[in-house]
This record gives sequence, structure tokens and C-alpha cells, in this order.
Amino acid sequence: KSKKEVEEIEDVPMKELEEPEGEAALSDDDRVKELKEKEKQARAEASLREREKEVQRTLATHMRDRDKEREQHKRDEAIQHFNALLSDLVRNSDLGWREVKRLLRKDHRWDLADSLPREEKEKLFNEHIEHLIRKKREKFRELLDETGDVTLTSTWKEIKKMIKEDPRYTKFASSERCEREFKDYLKDKMITAKGEFKELLQETKLITHKSLSNLRENENHMPEIEDILKNDRRYLVLDHIPEERTQLVLNYLEELDRRGPPPPPTASEPSRRSVK
Repeated sequence: KSKKEVEEIEDVPMKELEEPEGEAALSDDDRVKELKEKEKQARAEASLREREKEVQRTLATHMRDRDKEREQHKRDEAIQHFNALLSDLVRNSDLGWREVKRLLRKDHRWDLADSLPREEKEKLFNEHIEHLIRKKREKFRELLDETGDVTLTSTWKEIKKMIKEDPRYTKFASSERCEREFKDYLKDKMITAKGEFKELLQETKLITHKSLSNLRENENHMPEIEDILKNDRRYLVLDHIPEERTQLVLNYLEELDRRGPPPPPTASEPSRRSVK
């Protein structure tokens, strides 16, 4: 080459010697990829932080639930201790809360129920007293059931003579309270007796939906019905209230009359066709 050509090459600007345009574009792609990678990493880190927060929230909820369970367990234990204390020391249903509280404080188990508020202790005491009364009432009624001479016409005066030595009577309550309970017992027996008499009427085949009209046409139909009924104890036990017993029969006849004839045996069954 001539000296002139060499000088012309040396004078070419440096920017003309830089990387081709394609290589510059490739560098931009690398930057885009790098940016996307950073964004992906940021999202992953954010997701991880959110997951950590969720774990913390779950753990906090678990800890609260565990604390609640622990508190509930402590409360249940305190109730058990207090109920055991009541069972051992309070057997008289006539005692009041103030009187009992002084008695219970002397027992070391009182401190085991220290976590229970005063209102709850009093509530447990009242429930215990109700339980005592209920048990004594059940025992007293058992005694009356076992006394075969107790009928719907018995008086407290005559029954008291029969049971006055039994501890189920002496431990139940005062004589006045026992008398009230005896009267309630007779009322319950009367309700039962009337229910059993209704069952007897339902079992008597002579009594049908036509019985009321038959009675209107023939007054002797009632004695015919009663002649059958009087062979059953459930009829005889109401001998002391004959008018009321007759009214119970009439009430049942009116009930059957309103219902009308019973449906035929197959009326309530789905229709069937014979398959040949």
C-alpha cells in the first residue's frame, strides 16, 4: 500500500470501528432478560414473604386456640373439684348458699376452684341442691309405688301412718312438703289412669263410629258397653268418679262419630295390579 492509503485508514473515526448494529441489539435483549429475571425474583421474594406472614397468622391462631383449650381444661377441672366438694359436704337440701360457703371454705379443695367466679360457684351450688331434691323426690315416689294400699282415693293421713318410719319419708322433707308431693303423686296417677282407660276404650270392639247414633236410638247401649268394660281393672280403678268415667266414654264416642267409618284395610296401600 502507498503511504497515502495508510494515512487514510488511520484517520477513520473510532465510532466506525465499534461493534456492528446486530451485536448492539443482542445486548438490549440481555438487558430485557435481566430485567425480567429481577422481576421474577422480586415476585418470588414477595410470595415468600406473604407465605411467611400466612404461617405466622396460622401459628398465632393455633396458639390462641391452644390457650383457649388450656383455659377450658383448667375451668373444667375447677368445676369437677367444686362439684366433688359439694357432693361430699352438702347433703342437706335445706341449706342456703351463705351457710354452705362458710363450710366449704374450710376444705382445702376450695382453693382448687379458685378460678371460678362467685356467680358460677353459686350456680353450681343451686344445681346441686336441685339434684338432691330431685333424688329425694324420686325415692319418696318409689316408696309410694311400693305401698300397695295407695289408691286414687287414699288420703295423706292414712298413708302417712304406713310410711312414717321409712327413711325415704323422713329424709325427704317436712310433713307439709310430703303431703303436697303426695297430692301431686295422686294427680299424676289419675292422669295415667285416664290414659289407660282411653286405651281400654280403643281396644273394645263393641265401640265403633256407630256407637253414638246407637246410643241416641237406644239408651241401653251404654249399659251394654259398660258391662264389657267392667271386667277390666282400667275401668274399675275409676269407680270413685263414675260420672266423669261415663263422660270419658261419651267423649270417645263423639270423637269416633266425627271421624266417621274407618278406611278399608287397603285404602292406604298403593294400588296393585296382578302381573301375569
